[in-house]
Amino acid sequence: MSDFVHLHNHTEYSLLDGSLRLSELVAATREYGQKAVAMTDHGVLYGMVKFYKKAREEGIKPIIGCEVYLTPGDRREKKDRELYHLVLLASSDRGYNNLLEIVTKSHLEGYYYRPRVDKNLLYENRRGLIATSACLQGEIPTRILAGNFKEAEKSLREYREIFGRENFFLELQDHGLPEQKKVNPELKKFSKEFDLGLVAANDSHYLEKSDAEFHDVLLALQTNSEVADTDRMTFPNQEFYLKSPREMRELFSEEQEAIKNTGRIADRCEVNLDFERFFLPEYPEASEQDLSAEEMLRKKCRERLDENFSDDEKPRERMEYELEIICDMGYAAYFLIVQDFVEEAKKREIRVGPGRGSAAGSFVSYLLGITKVNPLDYGLIFERFLNPARVSLPDIDIDFDERRDEIIDYVSRRYGQERVAQIGTFGTMAARGAIRDVGRALGMDYNTVDRVAKSIPLQSGKTLDELMESDSSLQKMADESERVAELLNIAQKLEGLPRHISTHAAGVIIGPDRLMDFVPLQKQDETIITQLPMEDVEALGLLKMDFLGLRNLTVIEDSLERIEKNHGKNIDIDEVPLDDKEVYEMLSRGETAGVFQMESQLFKDLTANLKPEYFTDIIALLALGRPGPLGSGLVDDYIKCRHGEKEPEYLHPGLKPILQETYGLILYQEQVMEIASELGNFSMGEADILRRGMGKKKKKLVAEKREQFVEGALENGLSGDIANEIFDQMEYFSGYGFNKSHSAAYALLAYQTAYLKCKFPAEFMAALLTSVMDNLDKVSDYISTSREMGIEIYSPDVNESDEVFTALSDEEIRFGLKAIKHLGRKAIEEITNRRSEGGEFETVHDLLDRCDLSRLQKSDMEALTKAGALDEFEAKRSQLLSSLEELHERFSEHNSSRARGQTSFFELVEEEDKFYEDDFTFPELEEVDQRTRLNQEREYLGLYLSGHPLDPYSEFFQGLGVQSRKLISLVENSKKEHLLLGGLISGIREHTTKNNRKMAFLTLEGRSSSLDVVVFPGAYTGAVRMVSERQAVLVYGRPDEDQLIASRVIPLFDSALLLEIGSSSAKDMERIINFLEESASGMMPVIFKQRKNSDICCWLPPEKLWLEGLERAEKMPADDNLNLEIKRFNFS
Repeated sequence: MSDFVHLHNHTEYSLLDGSLRLSELVAATREYGQKAVAMTDHGVLYGMVKFYKKAREEGIKPIIGCEVYLTPGDRREKKDRELYHLVLLASSDRGYNNLLEIVTKSHLEGYYYRPRVDKNLLYENRRGLIATSACLQGEIPTRILAGNFKEAEKSLREYREIFGRENFFLELQDHGLPEQKKVNPELKKFSKEFDLGLVAANDSHYLEKSDAEFHDVLLALQTNSEVADTDRMTFPNQEFYLKSPREMRELFSEEQEAIKNTGRIADRCEVNLDFERFFLPEYPEASEQDLSAEEMLRKKCRERLDENFSDDEKPRERMEYELEIICDMGYAAYFLIVQDFVEEAKKREIRVGPGRGSAAGSFVSYLLGITKVNPLDYGLIFERFLNPARVSLPDIDIDFDERRDEIIDYVSRRYGQERVAQIGTFGTMAARGAIRDVGRALGMDYNTVDRVAKSIPLQSGKTLDELMESDSSLQKMADESERVAELLNIAQKLEGLPRHISTHAAGVIIGPDRLMDFVPLQKQDETIITQLPMEDVEALGLLKMDFLGLRNLTVIEDSLERIEKNHGKNIDIDEVPLDDKEVYEMLSRGETAGVFQMESQLFKDLTANLKPEYFTDIIALLALGRPGPLGSGLVDDYIKCRHGEKEPEYLHPGLKPILQETYGLILYQEQVMEIASELGNFSMGEADILRRGMGKKKKKLVAEKREQFVEGALENGLSGDIANEIFDQMEYFSGYGFNKSHSAAYALLAYQTAYLKCKFPAEFMAALLTSVMDNLDKVSDYISTSREMGIEIYSPDVNESDEVFTALSDEEIRFGLKAIKHLGRKAIEEITNRRSEGGEFETVHDLLDRCDLSRLQKSDMEALTKAGALDEFEAKRSQLLSSLEELHERFSEHNSSRARGQTSFFELVEEEDKFYEDDFTFPELEEVDQRTRLNQEREYLGLYLSGHPLDPYSEFFQGLGVQSRKLISLVENSKKEHLLLGGLISGIREHTTKNNRKMAFLTLEGRSSSLDVVVFPGAYTGAVRMVSERQAVLVYGRPDEDQLIASRVIPLFDSALLLEIGSSSAKDMERIINFLEESASGMMPVIFKQRKNSDICCWLPPEKLWLEGLERAEKMPADDNLNLEIKRFNFS
């Protein structure tokens, strides 16, 4: 066993600075025969739990440490002072807790560019810590290098006083740097003079010497620079790797005591993290009423049971059963806390979801108002949520509307800010992101990097290493270009490294005491978060709760407010009948746009095929609409049984009561549990363990449970063969089974959104459009949906528009002012306030007269005009746009005059009418044409509203079967080898290949989304190069993940010919082409379509242009086989 231990290492969690993966660090330590290793990342403890676990698993002692940033002054002062490094190692559990406090306070109190500590903080938390003087950036080495030996000695004395002589060491490093040659002898002198130990370290940042190259790329990413930049931060050489014990002994051959001290320090470090304990918060109201949490929980539940249920014993039995388990497991306070903040949300009229996940299976949760689905009505199982046979923390996730942050703030104030934090989460370098990052750092051509990145399949689940082995196209790119090979090699090294920390979308923890005693904390955009990700926080025994923001809840709340305003109806959406026939008829038509969880094409088709009639059908729909059931044939069988086309089959009569609602099929995880319980004599706790084991494919456990099941089934009169067959069926369907509790809760939300859409379509669609105002693709989709529903969508109007979309009537929605780009917030407030005070504006002059033009500026008026918000006034857009400057200046004078005390602007002229008639007249101008109008809408609304530039091509596209809507969705979900798409070119990027051939990257804009199109040199020829932005085109190509690889791009100019023929023989094609080419002239592409199967069988490229050819082709000799029909389309 080596006596040397690495005590100064920067892992992957020294973000964009260390590239030493935890797994590599531990594996190398074991390989070198070392007994311990330290993790000392810069200013953070991000990786401490993972590091601890990995080391323990390999029999290595983990030493938890941190290289902190020290300010010589007060950490709370935000002054630009020099920072020093200092290495801290936890030698005991107390030292570990002190390290948590030091690191946390360095972020919460001392952050100024870096998390900073000061010597007072170190002194207050010195117990159980060992410190070393760190690298050349440590305080003592810095002063030595500056020649300030007295200051260096003073600093040394301070550290010795803080930590004690036996706990402070002078750190020797030797990377062959001249500065170290100067510092090390002085440190040795200090060691002797002050009787302080020396310790050898290497400040490791990467695993092997050869890794220095890709580590340098990481540093370039950190500083947002390129590797070639000469003035960026770099390491001086390649010596900062994890050296072997032998290399370290040789390096410090004259200081073997410094080597031995590393082992001695390691022997002293004993920190034990306990992953078996739970640290649950208390519910303060219970103690205030002199009750235990258990007593209060029972009291609340029994009161609500008496209020809401009759003398039926079943609810009472279920409640008492659940309470017994909850209280025995010590989770009473948890339920009370959740009930508390859910109740607070309802008091504040913040909409709360009906529940999510397995928590909907708890009757206690239902009684407390945490969930809204009664588990007794739908056979939901409590043990699926909380299993007395498997000790684990409960997990209740709560959905809130857009005011979610208010509830997190409430919880923080209610339970103490020092006890509440949101959970941190790490963004890692995924394959595509790593390629783009590395390409940027290497200064590579954007188009090359983009092409390589897009060749990585989305959501493939494979690493770059695996893809390089399995994807020949990726390997081919590497083989063809040394630069691409370098890019891929470095990206492989960096893939998976954490890149940044952010706030988890939902996770919040509440501790029993201040959180810094349990986890390190930091600030992220003024929010206090944990430095540990969710799984590590939970491993330490802290209780995690998910506060999720759900847009659909905002839509529901917004819809209800609009309904009350427009119709005077105050609807309680939680009380609407779940058997409304019209709602189910709408869903059965596949009209699911805007319906929660059911918007995708998959669900549109599934819903139309299933034709739901009952609420339980919606529960089943949400469980069926997933890849597993769809790919297994389960969905087809279910639908056939549902419509009486197939008889349900049961292997044993005992299955019928359990599987009858799903036609003999195991659709829900709860059904697996019920079968195990009813037929195999499992307790529900045991049944849940079986369900989990099957779902996670734990073969050993499943084999053991099979024996138990068969034994129980035999006791219940089943044969061994039937019992095994049933178990096989359970095991097979467990891979597809869905959590029924979750499905039931979300089915309620689905039904509620469907109900609002069906009964109050304008209010619902206005709320839906408002909720996606920042997503233009969705706005466009929902506008199309609204029009299909018979609802007209009008452009913004200064007299009718509010900030957001407004339902004017049952069949009309008006765009909101907030949707207008380049229209300022102050302008919107000014317009709506003046309108509220004085009524509608009668003219443009009235608008300018009544508004404060310092708030409604000229650029705002231009935005209003081009967005169509002034179209109802007397002036044309063209007149307004030509006169805006003069008008705004005149009425600005008017405002100024009022400010000076003049009563009216019109005192400046003899009379108001004369001012308008004689002093200002709009010029006589033609109105802007339709194309200009559409382009203005596009620029200021982000979409086309009164029409679309593709409208002239609609008939042509329809004749060809061209798709121009939802292009990305078509490409991503297509099962066809080739697609024919139509759209406008909204972006062109040319690229020259290494063979000096031109290719292009196009952006194809359809009616509701845009798509990237790659045109390789073979297809980028002739008239394709004539394509310009806003040009209409046809694109024929091969789907490739989220883009299209074009084989043909056909520009559409003023007209086109579509020739439908009955033959596709080469002879017939040649015959037609010859006729046309004899008189080629003009700008008309010709496309052939075989009538029999609607396939495009031949294309004439756009550079073959015809006009007179049409007349000649029509006079061709008749041929029954040819059966030629010619259609000419004009687009101008």
